[in-house]
Amino acid sequence: MAITTDLVVPVETTVPTRPRRSRTRRLMPYLLVAPAMLVLVVLLGLPILQNLVMSLQHFGLRELVRGGAVFVGLENYTTLLSDGTFWEVVLRTLVFTAANVVLVMVLSTAVALLLTHLRRAMRVAVMSSLVVVWAMPIIAATTVWQWLFQSRFGIVNALLVGIGLDQFDNYSWLANGSATFGLIVALIVWQSVPFAALTLYAGLTTVPDEIFEAARMDGAAGIRLFRTITFPVLRPMFGLITSLEVIWVFKAFTQIWAISEGGPNDATTTLPVYAYKVAQALHRYDLSGAISVLTVVMLTVLLLVYFRQTLRQEAD
Repeated sequence: MAITTDLVVPVETTVPTRPRRSRTRRLMPYLLVAPAMLVLVVLLGLPILQNLVMSLQHFGLRELVRGGAVFVGLENYTTLLSDGTFWEVVLRTLVFTAANVVLVMVLSTAVALLLTHLRRAMRVAVMSSLVVVWAMPIIAATTVWQWLFQSRFGIVNALLVGIGLDQFDNYSWLANGSATFGLIVALIVWQSVPFAALTLYAGLTTVPDEIFEAARMDGAAGIRLFRTITFPVLRPMFGLITSLEVIWVFKAFTQIWAISEGGPNDATTTLPVYAYKVAQALHRYDLSGAISVLTVVMLTVLLLVYFRQTLRQEAD
């Protein structure tokens, strides 16, 4: 009996594959971003690098004119970190930043929530006012602020005297350190609230009304509604706006210099103003560069700590 075996020959099947993208197509996203990155490096990267190099040299007025700066390593940083005045300025800058950011976030949140409850005509009027304030140039807004708080003819003093506060008759806001500090804080808050409020309002419009209606049916209202619904949903936006405000306030210079030039008695001297004073008055461009580098480092550390805390809360 013959035994036959059938040999089964496997048939290779080929799966069609997508054609490989050409090298140019793979590089296209990078080529599109390259011009913007090049401009960023030229406008920001090179000055930062030059500032860092200058902070490691002895660079005064003589070196600025004749050249020949001598490398001194970390000597400028050692001088600053052992100076009590520098730490006073750092503390003042942190207090200044915290006061502004807290007030901006609280007021902008209130304004954003208010916009959601206004009728269309009133909402458009309020938003238009916010846009006008936001679009006003910093120097122009600062000049208006100075007129408002002028000692003899300012409308603020006139209103305060009109309600019976006679101690504000011819009161000079710029002669008192605490008053000047508060004046500049109020100015920066006034300029910052429109951006934050409009951004938060835009975020609120993206939250479905059904979520709020369901929460109201469960008995949530007022602060509880904000704490359980609004803030958790918009947490990333709150984090982004807070970060931007910290950066903007921490490096604020124009408003402070235009109003008080850091006075009186250095009561409003923050790190950017201090760096400018050291460079212009003492002609110590090396120390000014070191102050700028330390300012960037402090700001980066603050933001990293804040981002880490935010990410940890989101993970929990």
